[in-house]
Amino acid sequence: METMKRGTLLIVIGLAVLGFGVAVAASMLHDGLSSRATPTKLETAIARSAHRLAIPASARVAQNPVLESPEDMRDARLHFADHCAICHGNDGSSHTMIGDGLYPRPPDLRLPETQNLTDGEIFWVIENGVRFTGMPAFANGGQHGGDQDSWKLVHFIRHLPHLTAEERAEMERYNPKGPDDRAEEQKENDFLNGPAPKAKPELKDHHVE
Repeated sequence: METMKRGTLLIVIGLAVLGFGVAVAASMLHDGLSSRATPTKLETAIARSAHRLAIPASARVAQNPVLESPEDMRDARLHFADHCAICHGNDGSSHTMIGDGLYPRPPDLRLPETQNLTDGEIFWVIENGVRFTGMPAFANGGQHGGDQDSWKLVHFIRHLPHLTAEERAEMERYNPKGPDDRAEEQKENDFLNGPAPKAKPELKDHHVE
C-alpha cells in the first residue's frame, strides 16, 4: 500500500514537472523565435532568478575599491559612451536600434532591477556578461583597462538616474560613428566653414635630354 502511494506521488510530481516544462516552452515560443517578441512575466521571473543564482556569493558582497571622483566619473561616462551606449543608450534606457532588436532586451539601467543590485553584482555582470543575451564578457578581453575601469563603470551606472543634459551632450560626441554619420558631419562642416581646399597636384620636373 505504501509503495502504491509513493508511486502515485512520483507520478503526480512528474506530471507537475512536465506541465511546468510545457508552460515554460509555450511561454518562450508564444511568438515563435522572433526577437521582436516581448518576454512574458514568467520568462522574466525565471531569467531574473537564474541570473541572481548564477552570481557567486563572494561577488555579491564585493566592495567597490575605486573612490568616486569627478575625474573617474568622467572617464567612466566617456567609456560608457564609446563601448556601452550602442546597446544601452547614453541615458541607460537601452532604447537604441540594437538594444530594441535584442531578445531579451537589455534592461533599463536606471530602474530598481539594476539599481538595487550590489556594486559587486554589477561589477560581475560587466566582467562576465550574461549568457544567452547580448551582454558580452569584458574581463581580460582587451576592451577595458582592467578591473579599475569596470569599477568606475559601476559608479557611473549608479549615476545614470541623475544624468544631466550637459553630460549626455558630451557623451554624444564620443559615441561611435558610422559612415553615414561621418558623411553628414562632413556636410555640416562644409556648410558652416566651406569645403576644405583640395590639395594641389605635385609638379614633376621635366628634364630635356
